[in-house]
Amino acid sequence: MNPSPTDASTPPLSGSQNQSALSPDLDGGAAMFDRIAKRYDRLNRIISLGMDRSWRRSLVESLAPSGALGAADEVLDVATGTADVALRIAKRYPDARVVGLDPSSGMLEVGRQKIEQAGLKQRMNLVVGDAQGMPFEDNRFVASCIAFGIRNVPDRIRGLAEMTRVTRCEGIVSILELGEPRHGLLAPFARLHVRHVVPRIGSWISGDEAYAYLSRSVADFPPPDDFAQLMESVGLSIERVTPFAAGAANLYVGRKRS
Repeated sequence: MNPSPTDASTPPLSGSQNQSALSPDLDGGAAMFDRIAKRYDRLNRIISLGMDRSWRRSLVESLAPSGALGAADEVLDVATGTADVALRIAKRYPDARVVGLDPSSGMLEVGRQKIEQAGLKQRMNLVVGDAQGMPFEDNRFVASCIAFGIRNVPDRIRGLAEMTRVTRCEGIVSILELGEPRHGLLAPFARLHVRHVVPRIGSWISGDEAYAYLSRSVADFPPPDDFAQLMESVGLSIERVTPFAAGAANLYVGRKRS
């Protein structure tokens, strides 16, 4: 059975996650990202010290364990933003089609310009939509992913269930998300960077307080083991969890159970 937002098998909603839609006025909502859309890519490079490129590359590679996707295959990139990951997927798998979903029309407009410049309009489509209620049929995509976006979904379980629903059985669901390192020699420095350096640099460059929200959302995100259990609860088998930069980011790779 495929999990869906109204399916009785979907895990119960909890606490502050029990919201039916991503409010555009909340921190992490569409309005916030509309404001920073044109500066978003540059800010990511700076605040991650350029490491986000290799992290995203690992995410893209995880989507096809066989190393290839065919012309009949579609991949979904949730919270696609300016289509950075979606473009990487399209270039890595030149036969596949890529669909990007995001609630921010401002971010998607930047993404469409990048797709036009890359000459990939024929294989890519960007859609305005909510991760908690996707406008796609069950089992449509061979794989789905989300990079640095699951934190911003008010109901994470519902978002994970939707990603699972629209992915084919035995298909890959990969999630790349920031974390707050708790162990190791580098953990105190990574926490200092996320809690204090990132908000200051982000606000200074963007002229917006959005990056103060980022540090709070990272601190509130569950530890890797707990988040992996959430993925398991919606019908995914965890293939691996890979930490980057002492746990400043983690790649969660799941496979949809039959």
